[in-house]
Amino acid sequence: MEIIKEYLVLCKFRVVVLMLLSAVVGMLLATPKINILLMVVSIIGIGCICAAGGVCNQLFEIQIDEQMSRTKHRPLLSQNITEQSAWIFVMLLIIIGVSLLVYHVNALTAGISVLGMIGYAWVYTCVLKHSTPQNIVIGGFNGALPPLLGWTAMTGHLAPEALALVAIIYTWTPPHFWALAISKKDDYAKADIPMLPVTHGVEFTCQQIFLYTVLMILCTLLPILMWMSGAIYAVGVSYLNARFLMYVWKLWGNPNKVIAMDTFKYSIIYLMYLFLLLIIDHFFKIPI
Repeated sequence: MEIIKEYLVLCKFRVVVLMLLSAVVGMLLATPKINILLMVVSIIGIGCICAAGGVCNQLFEIQIDEQMSRTKHRPLLSQNITEQSAWIFVMLLIIIGVSLLVYHVNALTAGISVLGMIGYAWVYTCVLKHSTPQNIVIGGFNGALPPLLGWTAMTGHLAPEALALVAIIYTWTPPHFWALAISKKDDYAKADIPMLPVTHGVEFTCQQIFLYTVLMILCTLLPILMWMSGAIYAVGVSYLNARFLMYVWKLWGNPNKVIAMDTFKYSIIYLMYLFLLLIIDHFFKIPI
């Protein structure tokens, strides 16, 4: 059992679960008729590709992880899993994921999944993360893809509604990660990673968090404006947005590590409840 836990940590299982949750939202909103078997196969396929990206991230960042308190106990550093075993695991995940998506879902979903994995595992991890403080902004698109993957898995084509969901997650990403970056600023500086609080200071980062939070709030209105969602979502997301804005405003007024971590934790809760609201509203829609 212990080795299973180590492999779950290696593939960033908690992150994968959150990504799959957003993919399921896309699946449920894409069509009024639920195809359970197609959903299950799609979830497994997309999950394998996302997990492969998480393993690659840790393989490419062994030296960086060693310098950070948050990551120095990961399986590759503790040598509970060897690099060779990790690479074999990656290949198995990719083969299983791509095979399921290509042969049992559709090629579009498989292609976008693989491009997203490459974008995260290589473009973001190996290039953007170490070269620009805008790494999260540029690379955030990869992490915002799961709702689109869920949508294409069910329909086989792209749609504006799916892109609206992508926009919400994309604009949510900078406040989410920059709050963590403020809390872990010393670690990032020690590892020579040019996160925004390290290169431009905490005050500027708080300003950017506020601006992106406002942009995110505007994007959360898209499901209403596009007639995807009704009153349940509108009321619920208004409350979630008000609380998010409260956290961000508090952080800007008193930018310390404790408040930054509180903001980071709330951002995760925020996204999960937003997804839940979208699903509930979809099945029990009350027109505005």
